[in-house]
Amino acid sequence: MTAPAGPPAPLAVHGLWSPGRGLLLWAESPRRPATTAMRPTAWSVRPHPFAAPTAELAALHPGKPVPVTLLLPSRPNGPRPSPDLTGAREHRARTDQPVTLQPWSVPAVLIDPSELDDPAEGIRYGTSVQHLRAVYRLALDLAHRGRVLPTVGEAGNGAHARWRPVLRGLDAVAAQRLAQALPPIGRAEQSAQLDGADPALLVEDALGVLVDTAVRDRLAHADLPLTGGDGPIEVWLRALCAADGRADLPATAHRVVADAIAAWDAETNTDLGEGTVCVRLSELRTLSTPEPGGDPDDQTGDGTHWQLSFHLRAAADPSLLLPAAEVWSGRAHPFLSDPEGLLAAELGRAALVLPMLAPAITGARPSSYDLATAEAEEFLVSGAQRLTEAGFEVQLPAAWGGRRRAGLRLSAHSAPADRIAGERRLSREELGTLRWSVSVGDEVLTEDELRDLVAAKTNLVRLRGQWVSVDAEHLRLGLAHVRRDPHRTKPRVPTVAEVLALLHRPDSAEPPGLPLPITGISTEGWLADLLAGKLSLALRPVELPPEFHGELRDYQRRGVAWLALMAEAGIGVCLADDMGLGKTIQVLALEALERAKGGDGPTLLLCPVAVLGMWPREAARFAPALRVRVHHGPARDLDALLGEADLVVTTYATAARDVDALSRVDWARLVLDEAQTVKNPRTGAARAIRRFTARHRIALTGTPMENGVAELWALLDALNPGRFGSREDFRERFATPIELRGDPVAAAELRRLTRPYVLRRLKTDPAIAPELPAKIELTEEYRLTREQGTLYRTIVEEMMTKIQDSHGINRRGNVLAAITKLKQVCNHPAHLLHDGSPMGHRSGKVARLEELLTDVLAAGDRVLCFTQFTEFGRLLTPHLTDRLRTEIAHLHGGQSARHRDETVERFQSGEGPPVLLASLKAGGSGLTLTAATHVFHLDRWWNPAVEAQATDRAFRIGQHRTVQVRKFLCPGTIEERIDALMNRKRDLADLVSVPGENWLTELSDTSLREMFQLGAEATDD
Repeated sequence: MTAPAGPPAPLAVHGLWSPGRGLLLWAESPRRPATTAMRPTAWSVRPHPFAAPTAELAALHPGKPVPVTLLLPSRPNGPRPSPDLTGAREHRARTDQPVTLQPWSVPAVLIDPSELDDPAEGIRYGTSVQHLRAVYRLALDLAHRGRVLPTVGEAGNGAHARWRPVLRGLDAVAAQRLAQALPPIGRAEQSAQLDGADPALLVEDALGVLVDTAVRDRLAHADLPLTGGDGPIEVWLRALCAADGRADLPATAHRVVADAIAAWDAETNTDLGEGTVCVRLSELRTLSTPEPGGDPDDQTGDGTHWQLSFHLRAAADPSLLLPAAEVWSGRAHPFLSDPEGLLAAELGRAALVLPMLAPAITGARPSSYDLATAEAEEFLVSGAQRLTEAGFEVQLPAAWGGRRRAGLRLSAHSAPADRIAGERRLSREELGTLRWSVSVGDEVLTEDELRDLVAAKTNLVRLRGQWVSVDAEHLRLGLAHVRRDPHRTKPRVPTVAEVLALLHRPDSAEPPGLPLPITGISTEGWLADLLAGKLSLALRPVELPPEFHGELRDYQRRGVAWLALMAEAGIGVCLADDMGLGKTIQVLALEALERAKGGDGPTLLLCPVAVLGMWPREAARFAPALRVRVHHGPARDLDALLGEADLVVTTYATAARDVDALSRVDWARLVLDEAQTVKNPRTGAARAIRRFTARHRIALTGTPMENGVAELWALLDALNPGRFGSREDFRERFATPIELRGDPVAAAELRRLTRPYVLRRLKTDPAIAPELPAKIELTEEYRLTREQGTLYRTIVEEMMTKIQDSHGINRRGNVLAAITKLKQVCNHPAHLLHDGSPMGHRSGKVARLEELLTDVLAAGDRVLCFTQFTEFGRLLTPHLTDRLRTEIAHLHGGQSARHRDETVERFQSGEGPPVLLASLKAGGSGLTLTAATHVFHLDRWWNPAVEAQATDRAFRIGQHRTVQVRKFLCPGTIEERIDALMNRKRDLADLVSVPGENWLTELSDTSLREMFQLGAEATDD
């Protein structure tokens, strides 16, 4: 009978120490065994020998299969479940059924004890395994502390060299407690008697084997100067280091070795009636007259001396602690068999562990010893720990506060953020004031406290009721630094960049010019909000000057205020707002604000060629007083522009070519639009940016980090050169721990250091979402490639010849054919040529589409892309699938109704492809696609009603999120000219009443040539 399939049953794993074999584990499961006709039981056991472990345990704990016979509490229907098995229920049985110990053959695995420290996923260790782990930890601790001795014994027909544990004092007590705590299941292996093995013998055997193995493991990694002789001692020594411990010694040689180590073998474990030595350090205060006004708790050592006293604690009664004087007087005999011998031997061993105790035990009956202050510090800082590790008990004064590090604390005070207005210049006091102080650990010292500690000239000092150890020289350097600051009484005004730079120093580093590490920075006001990443919410929204034409939403005005404050503070920042939240308009508002405040010097703005024309148009719309000049094309003249420009716009490619000329200008601001372009610091544009001089830098990108942490370094280093160290240091400190190990500490530190420089707001943020309209319409510009430009010019000349020589219906047909071909070449050369050539990097529109889709998918959104050409969709589907490494759905009229319904259902459910390419005819009406929050119109259908109807597939009843609609347009081409004509049409009904593009066919030849002509701005340089 086979149990039905289901989720894996919970496993309770038990274990025992099997003398001669080692550590055995087996699993208990509530499932019914699949190969037996027994009624369901709680245990995965069989009533017959079984040679292999259960599949679950073998998968979780690979090891050597071992059958083991266990004596388990049982009823007639099978073993009882253990208390460790969660969810198991004992099967119905009569209450008068007896419980007896019965032998069961259980499949088990023989494992290495080290595997117990890292349990595999899915394993729940029972109490028996927890006990075995405690035994293993004690064995490792004994080996680590050297509480072992070498010996030799018989092994079959030969000798065997081994290491045995030495259990004295607290170690003996620990071993005894392990024997007393052995769970019954830990001795359930069947022996000659049915009541199991003796717990003390099992623990003793386990410790012997585990200690021997642990010592050999440590020796295997040591470079030991073993000789190659053949004498008995040499053979024995090599066997102590070998893996198997076998020593090929005849009987006579065996006796030679045994006689040589007889003294070691005579060293026996402590009887459990004995005890361990306790060393107590006491602070003895003498009467002294404190200074007038002084705090008696804040003394630096005067009136205090230190004393060590020795005691003996009985292992059998840990509450009994006998002073050494009572031991020497004989009063401990009722409690210990040989207290004087034990105390003398252990004090001698303590002096070997800690040589500074040697003078303390030179007398006949040592009981106490006075220490100098320096000796007391040595004992507190390191000596006590060494004694504890060697097995001694150590008691320290309750007022001991440990070793502390002296460092510098920086306090930076600034004006509250809600009082700062971005439309005016800030005073130096509003920017911030700086004050240095010295700290010891977490305690910030007053100058009087610091002076008193330095005057003590000792490392061991009493501070605010506690004794602490602190480097006296560091205190002196800290006091000198505070006194040397001429602004002690009147705090000096720092640059904010100076405060932020200190955050990037690891705590252990000493910044240049400072005598001590910086152990803390406290801030108030807007600086505190900046470091916490909350400044944009705390700032008062900026009031824009009349020169700015446009209404900003509240979050946008706060963004402008944040940019303005960062500009005054000299901090390069990244505005990383989500797509569609208006990064462009915020920068234009900042420029208008700066001019109104009297700012001087031009701004250099770098952007991809695809958005080169967008900046002048947006500036003309929102900031018409701003003088914007484009530095682009073959006839560019920078010197001619500078005298009449507030904003110089150029491309990254042009900036790399003109780096020498651009780097000679003292720019007021450098703006990097679509800043992901500089995430590779090796590109020409990224290298050029680092040569430019600018008083303020801004990066605009919706994806500050896409593929790796190193991209964040490249971006922030371009904004604040040198602030984040070298690329290699950044990789070692953050990229490697985060990307390879998922280190949460490194990730938290990276967030702490970078959040002052990045303002990122998402459409879903509670403070942003209520302000957004239901639909945002944007124009996405791009540029033609050189191949597209050549094809475009050829089509214009060819088609204009045909149009001029035709009339009537033929002329209208030629006009429509020309429009179609020009649209196709704007899409992709392969779309025009119909030659099946590869897509590659031949289209500016496709390149821009890839960039936008990358951002959308990174945000976890879904996008609906419309094209009027089914063929273009067929070309894009495999290309985008390969480039984006995600599935792309394609919806067109050539598919069956069932296929289209399935495609829509998968997309709408959120489980299908995140990108849906749809033809206007197949997907532009009759469908609900509200899973999409982005709509892209790749090639324009010049009837606005058709586009609006397609957009409404996502922007309709049932849509609860903001929809971003993007229309692709190449300046200088037919796309831009017709778009301008449509925008000038004020009466939408006139356009709606004319179907398709027929209204274009009635234009004159001259108008058509002007419309078709390729502008200089259409192609990349």
